[in-house]
Amino acid sequence: MCGIAGFAGLGTPAEMARAWVGTMCGEIVHRGPDGQGCFVSTDGTVALGMRRLAIIDVAGGWQPIGNETGTIQVVFNGEVYNFRALRAELERLGHTFATRSDTETIVHGYEEWGDRVVEHLRGMFAIALWDGARQRLLLARDRLGIKPLYVWLHQGGLAFASELKALRALPTFEARPSPAALIRFLAFAYVPDPHSAYEGVRKLLPGHTLTWQPGCGMQEQRYWEPRVAELTDISEAEAVREIRRLLEDSVRCHLESDVPLGAFLSGGIDSSAVVAQMSRLMDRPVKTFTIGFDEVGHNEAPHAAEVARALSTEHTELVMRPDVDQLIEDLVLWFDEPFADSSALPTYLVSKLAREHVTVALSGDGGDELFGGYTRYWKAQHSPTLPDAVRPIVRQLAARLPHGARGRNYLINLCRTREGRYADTVALPLLPWEGGVVRSELVTEDDRFEMLLANLFHSVRDRDFPAQMALVDVMSYLPGDILTKVDRMSMRVSLEARVPLLDHLFAEFALSLPSRLKFRGGVGKWIFRKAIEPLVPASVLARPKSGFAVPLGQWFRGPLRHRLEALSRHDSPVFQYTDGASVLRILEEHRVGRRDHSYMIWRLLVLNMWLTKQGSPA
Repeated sequence: MCGIAGFAGLGTPAEMARAWVGTMCGEIVHRGPDGQGCFVSTDGTVALGMRRLAIIDVAGGWQPIGNETGTIQVVFNGEVYNFRALRAELERLGHTFATRSDTETIVHGYEEWGDRVVEHLRGMFAIALWDGARQRLLLARDRLGIKPLYVWLHQGGLAFASELKALRALPTFEARPSPAALIRFLAFAYVPDPHSAYEGVRKLLPGHTLTWQPGCGMQEQRYWEPRVAELTDISEAEAVREIRRLLEDSVRCHLESDVPLGAFLSGGIDSSAVVAQMSRLMDRPVKTFTIGFDEVGHNEAPHAAEVARALSTEHTELVMRPDVDQLIEDLVLWFDEPFADSSALPTYLVSKLAREHVTVALSGDGGDELFGGYTRYWKAQHSPTLPDAVRPIVRQLAARLPHGARGRNYLINLCRTREGRYADTVALPLLPWEGGVVRSELVTEDDRFEMLLANLFHSVRDRDFPAQMALVDVMSYLPGDILTKVDRMSMRVSLEARVPLLDHLFAEFALSLPSRLKFRGGVGKWIFRKAIEPLVPASVLARPKSGFAVPLGQWFRGPLRHRLEALSRHDSPVFQYTDGASVLRILEEHRVGRRDHSYMIWRLLVLNMWLTKQGSPA
């Protein structure tokens, strides 16, 4: 696991290029505290840098790694879990290896298969490969978007990095906030791919490669997508057997490590299934870690402890009442762009706890998206809707009703399309008349709820609506929110987090299952529950779903109250994008307890803090 950074075609002489890439790497030391390496071409055209967190081939796997002639150079963030099989295949084809690392399989795999090497990799990765003979840079991101990769396009060249802070370190980088991206953030609580908070910077999409050559510009290409054919005729018994086989195979792959390894354990279905499978495969007790808050209704530690006892893990838990004000000051800005999933706070704390004992931790992320575990899937499927002809009339009626009028929000949601109703379960409205806070003149046609996810829904229109919702989440919420949160918070403390449920072979099978096997009796994950029955304690399957929640409502009336007061000042930077009357209304309604606006207030607070750090208006 590493952090990578570099550039190509920025017109720098070699000495300057070496200094610049060193500065970029200096900004992401936390991603790789064990060492630094770089490659700079003799003319300064390309510079590749990396910070290493040594996991596999600790002594010999230093990057960049090249081929025998040095014409190919690679820096790589992630893990290739099938590297031993790939190495054996490449050696049979005549390639010679100088290290035991997984990175070197990318080098020789590129020699053998070209850009299609990414199709042979099983794992999580962000890759930068320089082909000196062809004067060509290849960038690649793993299929599900587990590892991040930002790209800045500048005057015919580009720079890339695992985190935005490395791009900001470039002397020529202009940190100009992107209004369109910030408005989308207020809807989703994260900046959705491929956008970034800065103009000219984009995230390489999951399952995509990008190539660049001098004078030829860049070309982006998709090599994988989650849209797979539905297994309409598969039986329950067949699905259960294959889930069990693939789960065991994936967890076994994810145990590959030359350093201490453990797992996050919440006591929920997904993390319990991963830990249970680990327990069956390891010859020693699994080290498990749980964090809880000392507030009623926000402490998962007892559930996790019960599972840990049943699985005989070596369990460590920490129940705490953190200094929330100081914590958000550090973590909110650590993401480099606005990010308002408040579960980042416990994710950071459990990562910090785990890092005191291990260097690698497995998590259960991904199960809800693959098997339909979110309650919003059921809600969106069964929400009533209106005929197209009636919808505009009712919308106009709802818009005329005053805020707070009984039934107003119900009418607004009733007017939405099916896709818009689903968007209402994953995003907040933008327009003030709908309950949002964005200045009306800044909201475009594409920002309407019906359009927020329309392109993604269109791309999976051949599946039924329950499957469409899950696939849209896999392409948006999963990489934009869940995986971003896990990557940044774990790497903040130099911990490698692995997600075995997002092994692409496991994910492809799960996404191919028909909805009849996922939803039963108003509950999702039915077939996954059946598959893991022999693995986990019965209490795990009996527990209702709960998120990794934090007591935002209590905090906003307690330790974070002063931040709301600062947010209400008319000179706050957030008012560049928001309607002042709407912001003040939701702050007051929350303060007096009329409504719980925690999620919108958290977004506003995060955006205000981020804009303040920028130091200048957009």
